[in-house]
Amino acid sequence: MTQTFDVVGIGNAIVDVLAHAEEAFLAREGLVKGTMALIDAERAEALYHKMGPAIESSGGSAANTLAGLASLGGNGAYIGKVRDDLLGEVFRHDITALGVRFDTPAATTGPGTARCLILVTPDGQRTMNTYLGICVELAPADIDPAIIQAAQITYLEGYLFDPPQAQVAFRKAAAVAHAAGRKVALSLSDPFCVARHRAAFRDLVRHDVDILFANEAEICALYETDDFAAAAAAVKGHVGVAALTRSAAGSLVLADGAEYPVPAAPVPRVIDTTGAGDLYASGFLYGLIRGRPLPICGAIGSLCAAEIISHMGARPESELRGFVAAAGLPL
Repeated sequence: MTQTFDVVGIGNAIVDVLAHAEEAFLAREGLVKGTMALIDAERAEALYHKMGPAIESSGGSAANTLAGLASLGGNGAYIGKVRDDLLGEVFRHDITALGVRFDTPAATTGPGTARCLILVTPDGQRTMNTYLGICVELAPADIDPAIIQAAQITYLEGYLFDPPQAQVAFRKAAAVAHAAGRKVALSLSDPFCVARHRAAFRDLVRHDVDILFANEAEICALYETDDFAAAAAAVKGHVGVAALTRSAAGSLVLADGAEYPVPAAPVPRVIDTTGAGDLYASGFLYGLIRGRPLPICGAIGSLCAAEIISHMGARPESELRGFVAAAGLPL
């Protein structure tokens, strides 16, 4: 393989299906506004056919991060599992149209492509119904060593950590990356997932991860404390770089015994916080790959997060490269 990549992301390949809905529709379907529920295939099919006109796009945490990286001008690849069905084709077309390479073959058997059916009520609230389908069946055989070796950083999505085979896939990817002299990044993604697999996550962070992304709830869950300062102190000796986000309080970047507080970028109005952590990771990784100082990496991440929370959806509405440049930060 002659092409090289800034980042390869490994995560849950999910198609976001976004449609407007009235409160009465939610009531008829027994949906609790503003929540996320896991649903089975039968329910997913029934709800999908009842939804109004929708926008369908590739989704999932790591895919969002790769989309942000592409918007900054970075070069990325993605590994995730879809079926050979209509939504699998939607995912593949959408993510490759963004400039992200996606070579993972579609499965020919098993559950359908994962989807998140998102209903937006007139007040802007999102009600999400997620069918995980085949994305959680990603296995070590799906990890392409050539893609991993060609990427400066392999980025692992914590949401995918529940299935045992995915955990083995993560460790395989990390081993291949390190053998090639590359770096491994991990997003903890979800405090409940961290709590379910705390010991395994700690072991992964200590032995296989170079760059850790976590929000306040996730890092506290990892170290079983309600004290952010205690959690930050605990992670210092376990990973080379940790970028810990705290919403309006900004972020704290830790490396080599030093701490770099990064303020949150101002936002006139917060519309939708979905994807804020994903896009923070986009900016941070982009800056890191370009050799920027860690406080600048955090500042780029904060700007990308600010753009995403200023509108609906987890994908940039404006080109992030221009957005960051306009703020005077180096790219």
